[in-house]
Amino acid sequence: MESTVTSHIVKGAILSAISIVFSVIVYVFNLYEMSWLSWINYAIFLGGLIYGAILYANQNNNNVTFGNVFAHGFKTTAVVIVITVIFTVLSTKVLFPDMVDKIVDMTRKQMEKNPQMTDEMIEQAVTMTKKFFLPFAIGGAIIGTGVLGAIGAAIGAGVAKKNPNPFENNAAQ
Repeated sequence: MESTVTSHIVKGAILSAISIVFSVIVYVFNLYEMSWLSWINYAIFLGGLIYGAILYANQNNNNVTFGNVFAHGFKTTAVVIVITVIFTVLSTKVLFPDMVDKIVDMTRKQMEKNPQMTDEMIEQAVTMTKKFFLPFAIGGAIIGTGVLGAIGAAIGAGVAKKNPNPFENNAAQ
């Protein structure tokens, strides 16, 4: 009896859903200023990728190579990136249009604490932040999730159990 392998699309969708729920909770309860919460989201993402890589190896009876498992993990990351970018655009333009203003206000408060910044410098920075918020948010989501996903996929591929010679076992079947 052959076991079915959970698709990287399903795993990516599950990880994205968890991240989106987490982001909505942070937004609804105005928890932006608690930067440690983002570390929880990163830890859940990394843990999910590592678990997904181990699950992939186990579902293939450990007849996998490091490259197979890494590729599966990175494909999962690619799915998460696509869903995250779509959610980022939807959340800033449709779902939570005031999110940008809240983040800009938080940024302004942080800059006002710096005695070296003049009011003119703060206004210029706030204007630039508003103008380029979405492109930077999308770029940050792509690069940040991609790098973290590559790390998670590599760790998952490293810890997943692999048969010494996966081609030997496939030839016997």
